[in-house]
This record gives sequence, C-alpha cells and structure tokens, in this order.
Amino acid sequence: MLKGKKYDWKDSNMALFGSDTEKQVKKESAESEQAWSDCGQEVGLKIWRIEQFEVKDWPKEEYGNFYDGDSYIILNTYQQDDSEELLYDVHFWIGKHSSQDEYGTAAYKTVELDTFLDDKPVQHREVQGHESNVFKSYFKEISYLKGGADTGFNRVLPEEYTPRLFKVSRGESKVVTVTQIARKRSNVTSDDVFILDMGLELYQWNGKSASHFEKNKAAEAMQKIESERCGRATSTVLDEADISPNHKFYEYLNDEDDDDDEDDVDADGDPVLMKVSDADGSLDMEPVDADVSMENLGSDDVYIIDVKKALFVWIGKGASIDERKNAFGYAHSYLQKTDYAWIPVSVVSEGNESKCDDFKSCVPGCA
Repeated sequence: MLKGKKYDWKDSNMALFGSDTEKQVKKESAESEQAWSDCGQEVGLKIWRIEQFEVKDWPKEEYGNFYDGDSYIILNTYQQDDSEELLYDVHFWIGKHSSQDEYGTAAYKTVELDTFLDDKPVQHREVQGHESNVFKSYFKEISYLKGGADTGFNRVLPEEYTPRLFKVSRGESKVVTVTQIARKRSNVTSDDVFILDMGLELYQWNGKSASHFEKNKAAEAMQKIESERCGRATSTVLDEADISPNHKFYEYLNDEDDDDDEDDVDADGDPVLMKVSDADGSLDMEPVDADVSMENLGSDDVYIIDVKKALFVWIGKGASIDERKNAFGYAHSYLQKTDYAWIPVSVVSEGNESKCDDFKSCVPGCA
C-alpha cells in the first residue's frame, strides 16, 4: 500500500476557501446536500468524513478517532447560558496524509454548511496534532490512526491484524491523545505510556515518568480494544522499571522505517496584524503598524491576526464583498510562507467575537 502524502500547504488548494469560487455556493445548493438534512437543529456534536468528494456520516462510536489519511467536517451546536439561540462552530480537520482533493472538498463543503446555517457558524481549519482549544474541548481523548477509516481494527480479525504501537500522552490542553506511531524501540520513551497491539496480545507499557492520568487513560483504551476483540486477546501491563531490556515486549519493536517527519516546531515572535482592504481601488493585504487589539480593528475592512499559536480572519461589518470573499485566501497565502502553516485558523465576524473563545483569549479588548 502506498503511503499517503503528508500535507504540503504550498501545493494545496486551500486558498479557494472563502474565495470567489467558494462563495458561489448558493443556498439552494447547500439545501440539496443530504448530509446537512436536520443538522444544527439541536445542541450536540456531528461529524462527517469526506469520501470520494462526498460527505458521509461518521459513526458516533468513532467520535474522537481520526485517520491521518482522511479529512473531516465537525459541527458543534450549542447555546449560551443566557439564551435559547442555537450557535455553531464548524471545523474542517485535515489529516497529515489527507489528499489535496479530500481537504479541498472539506473546505468547500464547510463553506456550504456555513451557507446552509445562514452564515451563523464560526469557521475553523484544524490540522492534525495542532488543533484549537475549542476543537479539543469536544473530546475526552483524541486518537490518531494511520491510514483511512477502512483499515479500522474492528473490521479485521485479530489473528490477521497488523501490529501497531500507540503513544498515550497528555498535552497542555489536558486532552489525552492516542497516536499511532512507528513500531520502533527508539520511539518508546519514559515520559509517556504506550500500547502495543499484536492482535491477540495487548501490552500497556508505562514509562517511569508517565503520569497516573496517562496510565488510567491507556487502561481505558486497552479495555476498549479488548471489548472489540470479543475477549479473545490477552492483556499485560508492564512498568518500565520492573522489566528487563530483553523482555518480549521489546522484541516486538522492530526497526521499521519511521515514515513520520519530525514534529512541527512551535512558532514564536510577536503578534502580527494585517489589513485586507480595497479602499484604494485594488485589493491588497498590508501590515498594520499597531498592536493586536480590538481598538485597532476597523469595521470597514478585514484583518488577518497572527498570534503565532493561531491565526484569525476578522471580518468587519462594513467590509466590501471582495474583502470578505478573499480574506481566507490571503490568510492562506500568508501562512504558506511561514514555518507554521499548520496552526489553527478561525474566521470571526464583527459582533460575534464572543462566540470564539480562542479569539477572546488572544485578542486584547475583546469582551
């Protein structure tokens, strides 16, 4: 099986998101998409996967599981405490081996869903491993699996199952991620917990420095796998300090090539504010010599706000049609020239800032 290409923002068609082409999606077209039928009518989470340019329901029992060869659309419908109005966040999630066609379709369909919901949602772009805090808040844990959804272990007999290694870790967001990694001994380190799935043999390996929270979450993941194997698999819990370097566990960790690149380096530097405007007759994006704050955002234009850990497209109420339609394209073009093209991107309209917690926490002066 050929390995999927890792995402490359420099040859993606993400610039179409929010462009003239995207905005030609009409309400009638959105209403003809069967996937949107009855969505957004009540509080809750809904997830779809892109399959051959089509939007397909993702089973609820799989919520929190994402395959790195796929792209998904996630709609969260919620209400604020003091209101009965339904509010929305819509995300398109890009796996690191998702094809250009898949995440291009996810972007396009996200615009369509936004149109179907009368432009009320806050729109977000998420990249595997670098999701926004609001996205992470939907799940108790997030699992990254290799391949496409059709390779899921619940569709394969355990005696025919391909061995896999998972890393269980808890990041700053407190959300536990279960990530499938290359089955190499050098990947097993003392800071985390690892699950080795050999089909009929399951191992939980607890690193010396792993937290109790990670160990407990790994135990839950082990129980889930055991259940899906109908009790046919045996489980063993190992503590790094109590086993020898020659233990059978290590023998299962071969020297297969690690096909994953190094982790992306965190961006640093001061926040950057840019304005997208056609006030002079031509549409341009220019830097603004001012601090990132609400008082420096003018209603007549669109602004790109780069706070390094996230990027926001802020659309003023008086922005022109061209400014609105091309704002995300400018944001994409800007990001692909950086070393951190993977950061979350959110589109926020003036007056709706309170609906985006990440925006409120990153932009001073936002009530």
